[in-house]
Amino acid sequence: MIPAELAKKIRTIQIYTRKAVNASFAGQYESVFKGRGMQFDEVRPYVPGDDIRDIDWNVTARTGRPHVKRFIEEREMTVVFAVDLSASGAFGTVGKLKNELSAEFCAVLAFAAARNNDKLGLLIFTDRVELYIPAKKGSSHILRLIRELLYFKPAQVQTKITVALDYLGRVLTKRATIFLVSDFLDGGDFLRPMSLLNKRHDVIAVCVADRAETQISQVGLIELQDAETGRTALIDTSSKAFQDHYRRQCAERLDRLTAALRSINVDSILIRTDRPYVQDLIKFFHIRHRRR
Repeated sequence: MIPAELAKKIRTIQIYTRKAVNASFAGQYESVFKGRGMQFDEVRPYVPGDDIRDIDWNVTARTGRPHVKRFIEEREMTVVFAVDLSASGAFGTVGKLKNELSAEFCAVLAFAAARNNDKLGLLIFTDRVELYIPAKKGSSHILRLIRELLYFKPAQVQTKITVALDYLGRVLTKRATIFLVSDFLDGGDFLRPMSLLNKRHDVIAVCVADRAETQISQVGLIELQDAETGRTALIDTSSKAFQDHYRRQCAERLDRLTAALRSINVDSILIRTDRPYVQDLIKFFHIRHRRR
């Protein structure tokens, strides 16, 4: 049984995302994430007017009559959400937690993908793979993915992005679009495995951030604790030197991440708890559409 509070939250997200995924939004999604080429359908006898380049010479030699291969456009895609639910995601200072924002973001894309008849899968990870749901279709399947994103309780607290990348590289046999949703607070080197995965699939990095991770209010002395390591520090937030250093360090971290992703040809989207993310997503669609 789903607790009443969780059921209400799922319903709220469902209503919001259905409003967000209007005809225009779904059309933009389809124009950017189209099917991956042509798929073999059948072999049939040659008729005048057929392209001779489509002749299947093996079947032609075996039957003694010319045959051609018939192809159809492959529209269906596989979309996988690889979502970081480590302890640093259970943080938020403006209305919602980063993990809740991740769930809403994935829900918007899930409903858009469903309108495009795409299959959807989910990988939840921390410093290990916590849950994997293979891709399939259906509204009940989408609601299950949203429920898991909101309700799942990870066993671990730390982050290791390479674990998720390596796992997807093993289990995904066909080309997929992978949305890697994380705050990327991972001290490990995940760029090389991400680059390798991006050669076989279409990896899109979604960086989830909170306002307090780019600027912190001046509230005097406070004790901060790292949710993943447990380490604490006493900070004087009223210090101008600290404020300047904090803003500079945060901005540099995001700049380094964006530049590193660009260097391996991985597109990225920044979403934040203190502003609507649908416009960020539409802007991303427009950039991709122009590139195509």
